[in-house]
Amino acid sequence: MVQVMWLAIAALATFSAGYLGYSRYLARFVELDDDRETPAHKYDDGQEYVPSKKPVLLGHHYSSIAGGAPIAGPITAAAAFGWIPAVIWVAVGNPLFGAVHDFMSLSSSVRHDGKSIGYIIGQYVGERGKDMLLWFAYLTIILVIAAFAYLIGLVFDAFPWTATASFVYIALAILFGVYLYQLNGPFLPGAVAFVALVFGGVWVGLEYPVALFAREGLPAETIVLLGSSGEFLPMANATNPNMAGWVLVTVLYAFAASVLPVWVLLQPRDFLTSSLLYTGVGGMILGAIVGTVVGFTDITINVASAGIEGVQVTSLTTQIPGWTGFIHPELGALFPFLFVTIACGTISGFHSLVSSGTTAKQLNKESDARLIGYGGMLGEGLLAITAILAVSLVVGAGDSLSSALVTFPAGGGALLTVFGVGVTAAATFIGLVFVSFLLTSTDTAMRLGRYMLEEIVGTPETDLERTVTNRYVNAGVLSLAGYFLVASGQWSNIWPLFGGANQALAALALLVATVWLANWDDNKQLVSTGVPLVFMLAVTVIALATIGLYRNPTALLAGEYSGLVGAASLALQSVIALVLVGLIFGLVWFSYNNIREARGGLDREAIVGSGGGGGGVEPGDD
Repeated sequence: MVQVMWLAIAALATFSAGYLGYSRYLARFVELDDDRETPAHKYDDGQEYVPSKKPVLLGHHYSSIAGGAPIAGPITAAAAFGWIPAVIWVAVGNPLFGAVHDFMSLSSSVRHDGKSIGYIIGQYVGERGKDMLLWFAYLTIILVIAAFAYLIGLVFDAFPWTATASFVYIALAILFGVYLYQLNGPFLPGAVAFVALVFGGVWVGLEYPVALFAREGLPAETIVLLGSSGEFLPMANATNPNMAGWVLVTVLYAFAASVLPVWVLLQPRDFLTSSLLYTGVGGMILGAIVGTVVGFTDITINVASAGIEGVQVTSLTTQIPGWTGFIHPELGALFPFLFVTIACGTISGFHSLVSSGTTAKQLNKESDARLIGYGGMLGEGLLAITAILAVSLVVGAGDSLSSALVTFPAGGGALLTVFGVGVTAAATFIGLVFVSFLLTSTDTAMRLGRYMLEEIVGTPETDLERTVTNRYVNAGVLSLAGYFLVASGQWSNIWPLFGGANQALAALALLVATVWLANWDDNKQLVSTGVPLVFMLAVTVIALATIGLYRNPTALLAGEYSGLVGAASLALQSVIALVLVGLIFGLVWFSYNNIREARGGLDREAIVGSGGGGGGVEPGDD
C-alpha cells in the first residue's frame, strides 16, 4: 500500500516541470507575440469575439474542458489495470501529449482568425478534408452524449441526495442568469450569494433525496416520483429502472439546455461549476496531504444505494491493486485500451473543439495561450489524479467497472472528512461536483454538435437543409442518436467506443497542427506534434477496429445484450467505430500528401494563417 499523497505529489512534479520547461519552449517555437493582434481584438463584436482577461478566460476554458470524463476514465482504468499504469499515463502523458495538443489547437486557431480545426484543415487539404473532420467530430459528440448520460444516470441512482442537489444547482443557475442579464444585478454580491446557495443545495439533498422509480437499497427517506414501474424503459433490464429513467431525463435536459440562449443556463452555470470545481479538486488534494501529514481519523462508509456498506477507511493509503495484469476480462488488453479509457485527463480531442471553438475568439494576447492552453490541460490532469486518489481508497462497490465508478463520490468524501465534514454530506458534495461537470459537458457537446452540422450544411438552400439545421430538429437528432447508443446499458461497450473516438479526434487535431507547421516553414520541426500524433493514431485505430470487427460482433453472436434495442445499439456502435476508422485513414492520406508537397518545396500560395515571420517574443512568466 502507498500513501495517496505521493501520487498527487508525483503528478504535481511532472506537471510543474512541463509547464516551467516544455511550455516555455513551445511558446517560443510558435513565436507567441503580444504585438500581434488576436482575433478577439481584430473582430471584437461584443458577443463571440471578446477580449477576456487571462484569469476570467482560464476559468471559462477550464470549466468547459474539465467535464466528467477525466473522472470516469481514470477510475475505470485504475479499476481494470491498477492505479500504477493509470497514474503513469496521466502524470507523463498529460504534459507531453495532452497539454501540447491543447496549446497547439489554441495557437493554430488564433493564427487562423479564431476558426475551428475543421476550417483550418480545409485551408490546406480542401473541402473534403474539412467535411470529413467535421463529420468525425459530429459522431464523437453523439458518443459524448451517450457516455455522459450513462454516468449521470449511474450517479443519480447510487446517490439520490446528489440528484436533489443537482436540481437545486440547475435552478440556481437559471435564476443567476436572470439576475445578471434580465435584472442587471451587480456581479460580486450575486456571485457570492448564488455560490453559497449552491453549497446549501447539498443540505437540501441530504434532507430530501429523490428517485424516479423505487428499487431495493434506496434510503428510507427517498422521495420516489414515479412508483415502482419503469421496466419498459430501454436498458432497464441491463441496469435498473431508476437508472434507466435518469438517463432519459438527462438526454431531455441536454436537449433543452442546448437550444436555450446561452445567458439562460450555459454562462451562469459555467461560473457556478467553476466554484464547485476549484473547491472539490483543491479540497481532495489538500485532504490527501493534510490527512497524511496531520493524521486521519477512521471512518466507515455506508451507502447502500451505491452498493457500499460497512467499508472502513483507516488510512489514506491505496486499497486497490497497483497492477492487475495486462488483460482485463471486460475492457481488454492494456494496449490499446488503457490509452482510450483515460479519454480525458491525459489527452482529449474534445478540447480541440473548445480551444478552437470559443477560447481562441476570446484570447486577449498571444502569450496568454501558454497558461490557458497548456496550463489548463495540466489542471484537468489534476482532476484525473484526484479521481484515482479517491477510487483507490474505497473497496466494496461491486466487481464490475461501472460499479467502480460510484466509489468516486465515496472516496472523495473520505478525503474531505479530514476537514470535519460528515462522510455522507461530503460524498453528496463530491457527487454534485461530478454531476456538475457531466451536465456541463453533455449540453455543451450537444450545442457544439448543432454548430458542426450547421457548418457542414453551410447556408441552407433547400427545405431539407433548412429542416436539419433547425436548432430543435438538430438537437433532437443528437438526443435520439445518443440515447439509442446508450441503450445497450453496458459501460464496458460504451466507454471504450467514446474513448476511442475522442482520442482519435485528438490525433486528428495533432494532425491539423502538424500540417499547419509543415506549411508554415520548412525549418519547423514536426516532432513535438508528430510523435504524439503517430502514437495516438496507432492506439485509436487498433481500439476502434477491435470494437467494430471483434468485440461487438462477438457480443451479438453470444447474445450478450438486453433485448432488441440493446442488440441494435451494439450493431450501431460497430458501424460507427468502422466509419470513424475510415474517416481517419482518409484524413491522414489527404494530410500526408499536403505535408509531402509542402516539405518538397512545391508551390504553396496564400497559406491562410501561416505562422508569420519573426518578431516573436518570449511570453512573460505566468
